[in-house]
Amino acid sequence: MNLAVELGSGRKGGLLLQNPVMTASGTFSYGLEYAKVFDVQRLGAIVCKTTTLRPRAGNPQPRTAETPAGMLNSIGLQNIGIDALIRDLAPTWARWRVPVIVSILGATPQEYAEAASRLEGVAGVSGLELNVSSPNAQRGGMQFGQEPEAAAEVTRAVRRATTLPIIVKLTPNVTDIVAVARGAAEAGADALCLINTLQAMAIDVWNRRPALASVFGGLSGPAIKPVALRMVYQVAGAVDVPVIGCGGIMSGLDAVEYLMAGASAVQVGTATFTNPRAPLEVLEGLEGFMREQRMEDVRELVGAARVQR
Repeated sequence: MNLAVELGSGRKGGLLLQNPVMTASGTFSYGLEYAKVFDVQRLGAIVCKTTTLRPRAGNPQPRTAETPAGMLNSIGLQNIGIDALIRDLAPTWARWRVPVIVSILGATPQEYAEAASRLEGVAGVSGLELNVSSPNAQRGGMQFGQEPEAAAEVTRAVRRATTLPIIVKLTPNVTDIVAVARGAAEAGADALCLINTLQAMAIDVWNRRPALASVFGGLSGPAIKPVALRMVYQVAGAVDVPVIGCGGIMSGLDAVEYLMAGASAVQVGTATFTNPRAPLEVLEGLEGFMREQRMEDVRELVGAARVQR
């Protein structure tokens, strides 16, 4: 059974994944903690939490809240900064066979480019994911993903700064996701990931105040899966680069849906909060489905449910 997927072909030999199951940024930390729970080497790739040029303390508490079929978060992109990542984490990643993709965010296109240039040539870093879609960033982030030209500007700046494969993670908080996707793809993205969280809120009725200290946060989990599937379907039919599906994946069959919608790979995120082994179980579920269907190559699933018009 062939599960291999290639993203970012032509960039340092491309980014070859042994299977299409990745972790989602912000839900798997830097991978080290989960390596104590299961064999992370079995995954297709690990995307670490979003990292900025300088460390960030994040937002005040409370910054998570449960919602029906999902959760809200407003972590505020707490992270250790690029320098500490290179010094303390990359040497461990360099010993792993699973590729590690670093999610980066900047307040300007130039900051994105600077972060990318610092990661160029760092052993253990196999690719970059540009977070142009986080609703939790006080500056930068989501606004770059809401306009096609803004997304393209960030992508072009990073493309000039690195030879690493570039994935651009898109926000669903837009009027036309296809236009933004095309802008990023035409500017040099090697793959697109969609979707990030939906901007949302919850109310603590007992205390008569928003459930999150920052009022608004990002909604993730199974509640957003139908929205994410629709957007993956739309974008996969409109661009010539691989699409990575993300949003509410809890099982192998969820992953199959995304692949059939046109995704080449998937990211597992919120599920890891309730089940740390979720990414591995999604992979095993995908493998089980393929065996039942007597499928030999995962590429047989990609786009299988697309309707010809």
